[in-house]
Amino acid sequence: MSEKILKCGLPNDEKELRKLLTPEQYRIMVENGTERPFQNEYWDNHEPGLYVDAISGVPLFSSDDKFDSGSGWPSFTKPVSPDAVVEFRDESHGMIRVEVRAKVSNSHLGHVFDDGPAPTGLRYCINSASLKFIPKKPSERE
Repeated sequence: MSEKILKCGLPNDEKELRKLLTPEQYRIMVENGTERPFQNEYWDNHEPGLYVDAISGVPLFSSDDKFDSGSGWPSFTKPVSPDAVVEFRDESHGMIRVEVRAKVSNSHLGHVFDDGPAPTGLRYCINSASLKFIPKKPSERE
């Protein structure tokens, strides 16, 4: 599965990916896993900043678009750029959903649902393990 992720400038083999990622990150990002709700790093994070791809470092979501969905996972109304993520039909686990993957690393992030708040009506339900949080510097907060 990891060959889907390997691209220029990113880890070039499975061994390097395993060095870069924790076992939980590898299970989620490479093997399309899901972390437990309410027991992940960013579900209740309210600091201003950016959430970046844990593999490539590319910005994916902003705290400005984060909201409390009650799901136990970080939820966002939109990615920082439409080009930051790609979406695919997911028919696993006996349901039809839309999977969200990071465009650059092609890693599994989570799913998007159409039950989010305005203005988009979308809920990008993302695994914390797929992200790294970069807090805004105090000078940037204003």
